[in-house]
Amino acid sequence: METEGRADESSSSQRDPPQNTGSYEFSLTPQDSRPTEDSQPAEKSVPIEEPIVVDRKAIEKLTEGLLSHYLPDLYSSKQALLELNQNQVILLDTLDQEVTKFRECNSLLDLNSLFTEAKFYHGKLVNIRKDMIMLHEKTTKLKKRALKLQQQRQKEAMEKEQQREKELERERQLIAKPAQRT
Repeated sequence: METEGRADESSSSQRDPPQNTGSYEFSLTPQDSRPTEDSQPAEKSVPIEEPIVVDRKAIEKLTEGLLSHYLPDLYSSKQALLELNQNQVILLDTLDQEVTKFRECNSLLDLNSLFTEAKFYHGKLVNIRKDMIMLHEKTTKLKKRALKLQQQRQKEAMEKEQQREKELERERQLIAKPAQRT
């Protein structure tokens, strides 16, 4: 609508030179009043009007009135948009925290499986430790038994050696000795 006013203004300014440099010229020209083939009868046609000259103060007052009418709504819309933007930032932060919680839950599931696996291997380690303790006890008993057997063999070997020495001594004593002449 504003571009039409400008187009009409430029066309009217080409037709008529400006009369007052301190005022603005607006022309409100309707479309041609000639009926076309598709238009309604000539009863509804609007006559062509002369361009309207408007004073600068009137334009300023109209501008102030227009701004005073629409600016409060625009400011409230701006405030609503700012509040909406802040709420969206808060919502995004909340969603980010929720995503982090879900990731932690998934990692907890991984931790649960790791704890289950650790418990399984801990059981295996406990069984291996028991086996090692049992093997250590058996080897200790076997070492004691081997030591006792070794001591017993040494004792038997000593006894045999002593027995043999006694027999040798006895044989020596049984062997006839020439009598000594005195």
